[in-house]
Amino acid sequence: MNKPKQFYREQKSLHAIALKKVKKQLAVSSTIRVLAFLTIVAGIYFGYPNTQIIIGSIVIGMAAFIFLVNRHLALTNSKNKLEKLIQINQLELDVFDGDISQLDPGKEFIDTSHPFSHDIDLFGQQSFFQYANRTTTKAGKNTLSSILTANTINDIPKKQEAINNISKLAAWRQQFGAIASMVNVDIPVAVIKNWLHTYTPFVPKIMRVLPAVVSTISVIMLILLFLGTITFNMFLLWFFIGLTITGTQIKKINALYHKANKVKDTFEQYYRLVDQIETIDFEATLLQEKQQLVCSETEKASLTLKQFARILNAFDQRNNMMFGVLANGLILWDILQSYRIEQWIAKNHDKVAQWFEVIAFFDAYNSLGNFAFNHPNYIYPSITSNNIILTAKDLGHPMLNTQKRVDNDITINQEQFFIITGANMAGKSTFLRTVALQIVMSNIGLPVCAASCEYRPIKLISSMRTSDSLRDDASYFFSELTQLKKIVDKLEEDEYFIILDEILKGTNSKDKAAGSRKFVEKLVLAKATGIIATHDLSLCEITSALPQVENRFFDAQIIDDELYFDYKFKDGICQNMNASFLLKKMGIVD
Repeated sequence: MNKPKQFYREQKSLHAIALKKVKKQLAVSSTIRVLAFLTIVAGIYFGYPNTQIIIGSIVIGMAAFIFLVNRHLALTNSKNKLEKLIQINQLELDVFDGDISQLDPGKEFIDTSHPFSHDIDLFGQQSFFQYANRTTTKAGKNTLSSILTANTINDIPKKQEAINNISKLAAWRQQFGAIASMVNVDIPVAVIKNWLHTYTPFVPKIMRVLPAVVSTISVIMLILLFLGTITFNMFLLWFFIGLTITGTQIKKINALYHKANKVKDTFEQYYRLVDQIETIDFEATLLQEKQQLVCSETEKASLTLKQFARILNAFDQRNNMMFGVLANGLILWDILQSYRIEQWIAKNHDKVAQWFEVIAFFDAYNSLGNFAFNHPNYIYPSITSNNIILTAKDLGHPMLNTQKRVDNDITINQEQFFIITGANMAGKSTFLRTVALQIVMSNIGLPVCAASCEYRPIKLISSMRTSDSLRDDASYFFSELTQLKKIVDKLEEDEYFIILDEILKGTNSKDKAAGSRKFVEKLVLAKATGIIATHDLSLCEITSALPQVENRFFDAQIIDDELYFDYKFKDGICQNMNASFLLKKMGIVD
């Protein structure tokens, strides 16, 4: 069994040691770069007015300087990556200590009209999404949200295998996360896809070969200038001819650069992520299938994406005023890069969407694998096909404190309904959310918080948290009826596990009792399975007429003028209510 906290401490320590070493190398690299620059300046100063020495000093010095710059960039990249890895491991240690404040709560996914997500706090502050989410790309975050809310029950063993496989690849998951978080990407993937599919080429046919011709002539002119065969003025004239050629396309080039510069960081990030996916051996069938979508091409997707990232980075060099002017005058740099971009888009635009979807999938599944890794005591439900929907031992809510959490057993058959009664704060609503979350987690392939669990897959729908809407001119009661109508309609389409908490709260007691009874009868007639929590003890009488319905309760006891809860799920009807006691205890009434 893995020990996640120990793993995170060890990884943090190892990365801290490596970071210290890289920082020393960076200090040395900076010093060497300064010395190289001074050497170039000295060569030019002492070589003047000898043209050969000056040009030689510049060419050789610049080649050495570029090598040193690239080496320094590689060291900087290593430093940044190690810092991200340290942050990742510290974050996990913070989560183990109960601090999830640094995690994204996914507030944008809160949807009060969803069949269950709002009722069980799937999104928002202190939500399950916030607790489990470790995605590092926007597309991955959206994919994780879609997985949690999909309400599908297909291929659960296949999903379990994939999550179990990726949970064992902790170091790989952290490398993936560190790489993704090193680049701040703001452009939505959908915008990039649209740009690639709608792009219209502008580089004229003659301009596609002209950079090669101009570059060749420029090299010849440079050699002749070095040998003293031509004058500097002749070389300067040729240089301005090159700038003029570039100027004929400058408006279209600028428009392309504006678009290309926005997506540059995305491709820089994504080619590295695809490389991570390509170079790992997966055992799970689902992971292998997704991996093949980036490995089945003649050329690896990572290399193709890397090529585009390099082209975009090369295009970005036009921002360096000295390089931009020289390169456009001597080799038509902007036209050359524009043509290379157009060639890449024409060849690969249809493949990009699939590659991006694979990255989003692995980003989302990394979160699911991380959740499984962090909970080695959780178990994967045994998927069955019998008439028992759920039988679990010591089922608990994964976000409750393990030292205080009270776990419960439950067995509920197909077409069976539980009516749960209990005192205020006795644990009814928490239990409903525990069962609901177990169903959601089981359906997406996650291990659940239980000692054992057998589960026959079923979709979930609930009505636990209803509010009125002034904007829509909808009363609380009407909003609740609307949700109950959705449940009835859904039952005509498919089989659902229904979870209800104190329905028909927006009407009087007598009307509520009669309406609740009729609604439960309607659900039983529709052969539904589920749980309803209520304070209305009269609803419990329905069990005498409907054998499919059974009573369960959560108890509360008053001992020595103090209220005690055991939070245990029991057979029968609750006999002890506590509203009057609490009113007196808090001094609200005498």
